[in-house]
Amino acid sequence: MRLILLALLALVFPAVAQEDMPAKVWLEKMSQALKEKEFKASIIQLQADHIRPLVYLHGKVNNQEVAFLEYLNGPPKNAVRVGNRVTFIEHDQPAYSILSNHIQGVWPAAFSSQMSDLEVGYQFVMGGRTRIAGRPGQMIRLLPNDEYRYGFQIWLDMDTYLPLRYDMLTQDKQLLEQLMVIELIELKEPPSILQEAYKQEWPAVIDQAERQDGQNWQFSWLPAGFSVVVRDHHRLIGSHEAVEYIALTDGLANISVYVARAGSTPLPEELITRNGLSLVSEKVGNAEVVAVGKVPTETLARIAKSLMLE
Repeated sequence: MRLILLALLALVFPAVAQEDMPAKVWLEKMSQALKEKEFKASIIQLQADHIRPLVYLHGKVNNQEVAFLEYLNGPPKNAVRVGNRVTFIEHDQPAYSILSNHIQGVWPAAFSSQMSDLEVGYQFVMGGRTRIAGRPGQMIRLLPNDEYRYGFQIWLDMDTYLPLRYDMLTQDKQLLEQLMVIELIELKEPPSILQEAYKQEWPAVIDQAERQDGQNWQFSWLPAGFSVVVRDHHRLIGSHEAVEYIALTDGLANISVYVARAGSTPLPEELITRNGLSLVSEKVGNAEVVAVGKVPTETLARIAKSLMLE
């Protein structure tokens, strides 16, 4: 009877050596698996009361990463990645491509990057184990090092090290967002849809927005680990009003900052939507600054107030 029990435990928690692995090593193995493994994941994305089913496939064709994301509800909408080009295919507009090494909307880009980059903002802590999608999973907590960001919990498949579940939690442990795998299939070779995607002629990458009219807005303060990843200057359709867009990230949390000439209609100073997205507006000279992101409103307010024109 004891031998049978030990055999069952070995099936549920297969690798004894994993007991001694620190949390960072688990995350590094996840990062490697997301780049190297051939797999198909059926995923449920939960935001407030909104549920979105997804299917994500990943593999390598001629040593190049190829991925495919399909949204299963609503109008047809897909995304394809071949190398560092991501192409979006939607039913109501022509396909277009951007430069990116990941498809936004599934796992954060930081999951496939250097885990040490996240240590500025988070500490990695081992959690418990449970079954997800019929597979044993190890929880890793990403606890914020300061009050300027939220925390995260990740469950990793103990066999493949691929992520099985991902939670974003507020400071009082309220769930803001969750991605959960309901079926994970490891493949022996890339599926035909990825092989066809590799051969396909996709649209050229769209040019970056011209910034001749852009102004040199800079931040005098950002939370540790946050950096500017995108700057864009364009004019709004209809009003033709100039808007400066700046995207910030620490690898997990994303913040969008918009700068425009102050209008006659005041914007709300603070707003928190049902899916945890916060909005803060501030006046900076003659400009209106709006910061949006899934971080505490105090973080957005301080970032907006630190913006200055050089």
